Amino acid sequence: MAAILFDGAAIARQTYARLAERIHALGQRGIQPGLAAVLLGDSPVSQIYVRNKVRACVAAGLHSEVRKLDADCSEDALLTTIDQLNRSKRIHGIIVQLPLPSHLDAKRILQSVAVEKDVDGFSWHNLGALVEGHPTLVPCTPLGVMIMLDHAGITIEGRHAVVVGRSNIVGKPMALLLIARGATVTVCNSKTQDLGKYTAMADILIAAAGKPRLVTGEMVKTGAAIIDVGINRLPEGKLVGDVDFESVESRASWISPVPGGVGPMTVAMLIANTVTAAEHHVGQSRI
Repeated sequence: MAAILFDGAAIARQTYARLAERIHALGQRGIQPGLAAVLLGDSPVSQIYVRNKVRACVAAGLHSEVRKLDADCSEDALLTTIDQLNRSKRIHGIIVQLPLPSHLDAKRILQSVAVEKDVDGFSWHNLGALVEGHPTLVPCTPLGVMIMLDHAGITIEGRHAVVVGRSNIVGKPMALLLIARGATVTVCNSKTQDLGKYTAMADILIAAAGKPRLVTGEMVKTGAAIIDVGINRLPEGKLVGDVDFESVESRASWISPVPGGVGPMTVAMLIANTVTAAEHHVGQSRI
């Protein structure tokens, strides 16, 4: 029996519908949530990502700005731009589109975003709050994955979850969210020996390694729920995930497609975090 698909686009639409009431309530208080994207250079991929985020903002009724800088801009120029956005009353959320040019200190740049406007959830403060079990602004992709699991009615508590990938953007926060919900969590990485031994034990498998078709059918447990975070473009131009969809689909109970799975949820969570940041601003509470 083929696995049931996680329809990320449909779940994202439901998320926007729920956000509409919160956005309207803010509007009643004279607040329009605002999101600013900082984009460096002319990377077609980055431009597409930012354009999709801007479209989502407009569709949801948010204010949106894009600050575009040259790829060879100085670190001081970039920090000045972020500082301006930190002080802007129209902006409640700031994202710096990654990856950054190699001459820039990405760690310093990301930590310069005001904690209360860090809607990507990358600041050490927000990551630390997640470790402590009191999350405020949570990294968008892991947050979206949790909503997808809940939407499907998949039990998390007491299950064995395996996360393939240990990045600060997906892998680590993903593991922390699953731990907070009572899962037993194994985190694998590029140094893990016999990866299949671990993935085959997973009731819930999150693949976020950035390697096309890394996880194959014989590596997964029958009936497992599989969420594929990877987006990889093959030489011929086709987009594939970290999971070999064709061989895994017949063994899994649930599986997310690429594209159309996690991607729409990541954008929806970015909008949700921006609304949350605006609500905190109105309530004058510290994040």
